[in-house]
Amino acid sequence: MKVAQKSITTCLFALLALFSLTLQANNDQKEHTEDGGMVNSNEEIADYIQHHLKDSHDFHLFTYFSDEQAHHVGFPLPVILYGNNGLTAFMSSEFHHNDDGSVIVEKGGSKFVKIHGKIYELNEGETEVSFDDHHAKNASTPFDLSITKSVFGILVIGLLLLFWFVRLGKQYKTKQIPTGFGRVLEPLVVYVRDEIAKPNIGPKYRKFTGYLLTVFFFIWTMNLAGLTPLGFNITGQLAVTASLAVFTLVIYLFSGNKHFWGHILWMPGVPVLIRPVLAIIELAGTLLIKPFSLLVRLFANISAGHIVVMFLIAIGITKQHEMTAVGSTALSLVLSFFITLIEVLVAFLQAYIFTMLSALFIGMAVEEHEHH
Repeated sequence: MKVAQKSITTCLFALLALFSLTLQANNDQKEHTEDGGMVNSNEEIADYIQHHLKDSHDFHLFTYFSDEQAHHVGFPLPVILYGNNGLTAFMSSEFHHNDDGSVIVEKGGSKFVKIHGKIYELNEGETEVSFDDHHAKNASTPFDLSITKSVFGILVIGLLLLFWFVRLGKQYKTKQIPTGFGRVLEPLVVYVRDEIAKPNIGPKYRKFTGYLLTVFFFIWTMNLAGLTPLGFNITGQLAVTASLAVFTLVIYLFSGNKHFWGHILWMPGVPVLIRPVLAIIELAGTLLIKPFSLLVRLFANISAGHIVVMFLIAIGITKQHEMTAVGSTALSLVLSFFITLIEVLVAFLQAYIFTMLSALFIGMAVEEHEHH
């Protein structure tokens, strides 16, 4: 009973804090609509949402305005570039939160500018980037190895999962029943093993259960991190979802037995003339369509969820001239609260679907002939 009362009190406090912050944001919005630094119009809101979905070289928490000046709160991340003069590293704070190419960072004999989240290296003697058909004429694009916000999130979540499951493993060595947070992890581990790995892979499920558990908890935690005010959108990056899909692709390709490859390259039971055509179709499905469906499904659903939540929050901004600050704030809060609850379910569902399909693809590759 005490735990339930404490949980309710915490939720009410969180909602009150969220309401207060949104109300303050709307008040600031009304006071600074003429300085050009705020996001007001529908076009500016759409551009801001697109910018939010992209990865960034710094960690921006929020912005507040005072004395007609914008003050950004966050912390910089390491920028690591390999350009014309070799490897160069500096902190993203060198750009002073400017994304329009107005700040030139001179490091290691090179000049770098950042425009719309992309870093360019200026040619010798140039002071700004000029474009021709959206391509830089007087600058090159260095190889970017930076610790971006998404990379930072992946590292933190990876270390967090490592900490949780190392503790869970140690608890199994000393006692029969896990304690603490291990009680939350154990039923999920058993669920992935018994409901996903076993039915879809078969007798060889133990060999791949570790990978499936890693994928499930990694994607689920990243999805939940995207619902926090920290601004993560890790699984909304194509590079991340494509990497996860490639891992699954490599596993089921190298684990496939002779029956799997025999059915792909020379389908039994069909006319010989049709077998080469079927081989092309099966190879396309195995090498392209399956991993493409994995990466696009996860990327599209997570990105769409972020877009919907942010557009619902933006309703309060677009209606602030027709409503009071309290009314517009309450409208944004109510609409975004219910869709966020759905996003919590989607975060779990997308992790489950990716893991389920990965297990299914692996199971098709390792299935023995006698199980047909």
